[in-house]
Amino acid sequence: MKQPYRSAVVAKDNIGSALDRALNAGGGILRLAPNWVPRSFLQPGKRIKLHPDDWYAYGADRGGIDERWFGSTTDAANDGRLPDEGQSYVLFEGERFLLKDAVSESGTRMIGSAMYDKYKRWPIYSKFFDNMGPIPHHMHQQFEHAALVGQDGKPEAYYFSPQMNNVDNNFCYTFMGLEPGTTKEEIRQCIANWNRGDNGILDYSKAYRLKRGSGWLVPPGVLHAPGSLCTYEPQWGSDVFGMYQSIVEGRYVPWDLLVKDMPKEKHQDIDFIVDELDWDRNVDPYFKENNYLEPIVDPANSGAGYVDKWICYGIVCGRQMISAKELTVMPGAKVTLRDAGASCWIFVQGSGKIGPNRAQTPAMICFGEETFDEYFVTAEAAAAGVTIENNGGEPLVALRYFGPDTHPNMPNVGDYRKQSGCSCCCGK
Repeated sequence: MKQPYRSAVVAKDNIGSALDRALNAGGGILRLAPNWVPRSFLQPGKRIKLHPDDWYAYGADRGGIDERWFGSTTDAANDGRLPDEGQSYVLFEGERFLLKDAVSESGTRMIGSAMYDKYKRWPIYSKFFDNMGPIPHHMHQQFEHAALVGQDGKPEAYYFSPQMNNVDNNFCYTFMGLEPGTTKEEIRQCIANWNRGDNGILDYSKAYRLKRGSGWLVPPGVLHAPGSLCTYEPQWGSDVFGMYQSIVEGRYVPWDLLVKDMPKEKHQDIDFIVDELDWDRNVDPYFKENNYLEPIVDPANSGAGYVDKWICYGIVCGRQMISAKELTVMPGAKVTLRDAGASCWIFVQGSGKIGPNRAQTPAMICFGEETFDEYFVTAEAAAAGVTIENNGGEPLVALRYFGPDTHPNMPNVGDYRKQSGCSCCCGK
């Protein structure tokens, strides 16, 4: 495989000094390296700006790179993975160290005392998920089921960034949940038919056309077969899943990908496999009403020349676990934001500054290149206020996600219907 980074690694035992210098120089903001993840069973969508020569930089046997992870302290659950696969690195003065080690070294400064005391890690991450076609109807385990194999469950949310979606690719629709009236016995028979070809599970689901600038909240235990728009996905810090569809676009899905995060003694127990689904949420007759998201302007962080929008929000698993915003700053404008907690940023358009740091959206990234488009804003910096300035000739657009229980006030699913007035950057 190709060399993933150009900078030298700082040993875990020695990162204290490097972290302090990086935080002081960056105004409490850390620059992160691109974090590429391959998937052996999927075909890359080729919109995440990776150089065409590098789609198979991990080796063709590992599969194409179809994901870029942001602010991750979570391992990618891939066969044959590298020891640090899925982990984000901090960059500073020609050196690098793991974000997870930075959090371990200075948790209160990095993510705040409440979050660090509860989780001892940054418990969430996001990614660009980019494929040429659809992927199998699958779910991410609920917390009680993931705990059976020593893992966390995984709620997630989607946002279809217009900047990342110049083309639809092959199937711009996502199947979600199951049709109301579907029975467990019908899904049980789909699982029993795994080796007979297409097991027919999509016959019991509905596909929704994907819309740029919109998104979805996806609770754990809910089946979904993501379509071919490039997706920004804030999610819990876990890589558990179970694939419930046996053939996609003529490609066989191995049984192992159905049961990989289930107890070994249950790998042939079809009743157990079906029972891992959150049945009520899957057959919800108001599925779209309860899970579909449109951006909501945050008037407290919007004004003349800039607008901040909620793009991922809502209660899942009974609490605030996933949230993200999209900030747009027009040429010549700047804004100082004081968020309620730490966040990870990815710039998707334009150039400017975030605090004292350069912000530059690349047109193309070589595998191993260390860019200026991804930053981790610590809890300390967020409380003090971070100034974002557009010194370019086009809008400066950034997506940022937050950890759990960050916001004293956050919209609920469906609140976008209440929105009125202008949602551009005029501030009215």
